[in-house]
Amino acid sequence: MDLSADQIGLSVENLGKTYHGVTKPLFSNLSFTLGRGGRLAILGRNGQGKSTLIKMLGGVLPETEGRIRWRMSSSWPIGFGGGFQGSLTGLDNIKFLARIYDRDYRETLDRVDSFAELGSSLKLPVKHYSSGMRARLAFGLSLAIEFDCYLIDELVAVGDARFQQKCQEELFQHRADRAFMMASHDTHLIARHCNRALIIESGKAKLFDDIEEAVDIYTWLRAA
Repeated sequence: MDLSADQIGLSVENLGKTYHGVTKPLFSNLSFTLGRGGRLAILGRNGQGKSTLIKMLGGVLPETEGRIRWRMSSSWPIGFGGGFQGSLTGLDNIKFLARIYDRDYRETLDRVDSFAELGSSLKLPVKHYSSGMRARLAFGLSLAIEFDCYLIDELVAVGDARFQQKCQEELFQHRADRAFMMASHDTHLIARHCNRALIIESGKAKLFDDIEEAVDIYTWLRAA
């Protein structure tokens, strides 16, 4: 799928990742573009590098080679709570991020509190949060601050079924005009909401413009 220069929100060129002390790259020569409003699935069996790619795109991990160029605002990886300061309370983390992104603190707090449903737990240090509570806080903040593109790592892992439905409605319905990249094993979710897919397998990546073909191949790889 060809995009004009002004339609491209993300450009990835010859991206590669090799962890320190490991000779074989996790993946290499990965190149693709994401349009403004594009919805790209990242598929791959466990250990192939899906979460690593999401963290690299979100600035959490550095690339070993290649280049990532953002031309639209992107969220941190939703589902990753490593960006919070553990000794600070949820309230203080909200205040800190609101200041960084130049948002009104009270408005940001109200939106996070309404969505994340953490209640009095916001007064506790984040280091005492469960992984699910951290994910709720991260998700609530990313929706409160608003981004052009959302980076999602296993959306289904966030909260119970009711909260997952709430997350899906906020992302896929209320932000239907936004771009996102989603790493997930849920092929039904992928097929319903994504229009392209990147499959990572054995250090290589292949881009598919046909989402149904990508899901079929990924399903075959998982069964192999």
